[in-house]
Amino acid sequence: MTDDRRQRILDQLGGNGVSTAGRLCDLSANVTAMSGAGIMLRSSGTSLGSVGMTDAVSALIEELQFMLGEGPCIDAYKSERPIAEPDLAEPTRYWPGFTPPALEGGVRAIFAFPLLAGDVSMGALDLYRDHSGALSDDQYSDALIMADIIAQTVITMQVQATPGTLATELRRGTEGRAVVHQAAGMASAQLGVSVDEALLRLRAQAFANDRQVGDFARDVVDRRVRFDPASGAAESTS
Repeated sequence: MTDDRRQRILDQLGGNGVSTAGRLCDLSANVTAMSGAGIMLRSSGTSLGSVGMTDAVSALIEELQFMLGEGPCIDAYKSERPIAEPDLAEPTRYWPGFTPPALEGGVRAIFAFPLLAGDVSMGALDLYRDHSGALSDDQYSDALIMADIIAQTVITMQVQATPGTLATELRRGTEGRAVVHQAAGMASAQLGVSVDEALLRLRAQAFANDRQVGDFARDVVDRRVRFDPASGAAESTS
């Protein structure tokens, strides 16, 4: 039965656009009857970026998780197990920064499935719905298969890439995060803390100032903002 289910999904992928993240997201949402989907890649606990999203709400979900360092994708990646929150208005998990804006943005139920290649977790597939409710057995099974297909596709993309570089399709979704990691490096030097700690502070300052972390990071890189080592706060240089 599992083989039949997988083949049915592969047949829907067809021969065109099989290896595009956008197509995989669209199909993930369609076969599971969700409102939208997104794919986030991570490496050594650090977000490489979102390589595919179906709509503005999915984009919000991915941006919130990157900015806050919390949410279903991150939990699924770390635990290597599916994460289900069938009613975000009455959550069973504590995501204090993620939950309120996700609800306001139109997310009522959210599910995340880890992208696994053997013992390696490389990210997660996010599925959201604009109304509450648990996944059916069929939806859950289809989501597991989609996560596996996405993981295998990511591996195939990377195998075909130039050694030492990200595959073009993956790089398109991660280039926007490069400035954040550059800013974290600068903040690390300014504060005298690890890069991981600096990234947390960068996210916190962006959130406190009601800004997207990418825009805030650009100000750090362009030296319009720097971190004060005494207070730990980000201050304008102008």
